[in-house]
Amino acid sequence: MDHGRELSTAVVAFHEAVGAHLGVTAVDQRALALIGSKGPMSAGELAKEINLTPGAVTGVADRLERAGLVRREPDPDDRRRVVISAVPGAFGRVFAGLSAAMAELGARYTPEQQRVIGDWVERTVEVLKEQTRLLTGDGRREDGRLRP
Repeated sequence: MDHGRELSTAVVAFHEAVGAHLGVTAVDQRALALIGSKGPMSAGELAKEINLTPGAVTGVADRLERAGLVRREPDPDDRRRVVISAVPGAFGRVFAGLSAAMAELGARYTPEQQRVIGDWVERTVEVLKEQTRLLTGDGRREDGRLRP
């Protein structure tokens, strides 16, 4: 069995189900995760972060706002700009079941096993980010050097 492929397929299917449930796309979910981790940002900043046009980000923000996951507010430093911020706890409601199930799964492992699993996940994320950069045309490695 190809465990990596099975995991990838299951993760994609879960996010498709989340998207269908909330009426948002995978890109919308990626944008929300970014806003949730980095904090409020302008549409222009978000566009740069997820490599979309500002017009496309408007659609993303519209869908996320309709789903009750973000809100737009005037930028306190520049009233001409709008800042998009995550609604606290909104996205967590959808992931509450997954979080509980994953905590239960994690409890089956010893602390040492959890560290090994955590290391594997962190390294897998690094590999995925690098491969994403390569596929999207940025031939630079994580350390900034060009790939051969």
